[in-house]
Amino acid sequence: MSTTPTAARLLNDPRDAPFVSLMLQCGVMAIAGVGLFFVQSQFWPLAALYLIVWAAWVLDRFILMLHCTSHRPLFKAKLRWLNLLIPWVIGPFFGQTPESYFVHHMGMHHREGNLPNDTSSTVIHQRDRFVDWLSYFSRFMLRGLVDLGVYHAQRNNTKLLRRLLLGELSFLLGVAALFWLNWRATLVVFVLPVLLVRTLMMIGNWGQHAFVCQAEPDNPYRNSITCINTRYNRRCFNDGYHIHHHVHARCHWSEYPAEFEDNKAEYGRQDAIIFDGLDFFQVWLLLMLGRWQRLAKAFVQLPGAKLRSEAEVIEFLKSRVVRFPEARLQTLGA
Repeated sequence: MSTTPTAARLLNDPRDAPFVSLMLQCGVMAIAGVGLFFVQSQFWPLAALYLIVWAAWVLDRFILMLHCTSHRPLFKAKLRWLNLLIPWVIGPFFGQTPESYFVHHMGMHHREGNLPNDTSSTVIHQRDRFVDWLSYFSRFMLRGLVDLGVYHAQRNNTKLLRRLLLGELSFLLGVAALFWLNWRATLVVFVLPVLLVRTLMMIGNWGQHAFVCQAEPDNPYRNSITCINTRYNRRCFNDGYHIHHHVHARCHWSEYPAEFEDNKAEYGRQDAIIFDGLDFFQVWLLLMLGRWQRLAKAFVQLPGAKLRSEAEVIEFLKSRVVRFPEARLQTLGA
């Protein structure tokens, strides 16, 4: 689908024109989801087909569109109400309850930077153990919203807290009403996506922040990774360039590859961890499987950084996934 010049003129940044086309594609998928509420026979085969197309076609790109437009509003100020379409109208069809992503990602994660006060921090875990990831995942699923609400309440972030409560209560009430009308369609279109997407987000965040330097955990070059030359980057608006995203959160998604190429010396000086050909989800899986040689093979030897053998790369990577000691966590604000 192409975007007209007229539509591009409505945007804060014309480079975000692909998002308009993507919104239309997501709208088609949402209409298909609504259609499931009217299916009488062959519901489950059609529901399975819906979820396959939903996951393969637009899910990953929608999540990263939501991410980008949370940092940089898509539509101009005179049309600011259109910025509600992504989180409030389209989002619930893609496992995102209204406002929760913004309140978590913008209101908390970027402020805390994966340090212990970050409610999705990885540093309290051993990041190459599946049992630790299960603990991390379980806490997020069972009490993540409560932790996020408490975080903002303790800091008197009343506006963000209201947004979180409004979004979650609206979603829950809507799902309850729809569940009464048609439990099967509600389960497929709204409930299962939330469970799946939150799982994927926890896998992704773990991969992004698995390798953390205990001496400098607040340094984005040493608490995040960057993944280059991946299909994921090509589909998902260069999301793999996570280090610079924490260095300069408002950097436009189209600028990340050039920034990395222009500043490789700084990445090398900082001894940053870069993987070539792996995305965050693959990094997570390789960590869970203990595939250190595969990780080392993808590790990029940066100019200015220490030249390491494969064994030394593995030792270096292992040193970055160790759980922070309690005393260190306390000094960081846990």
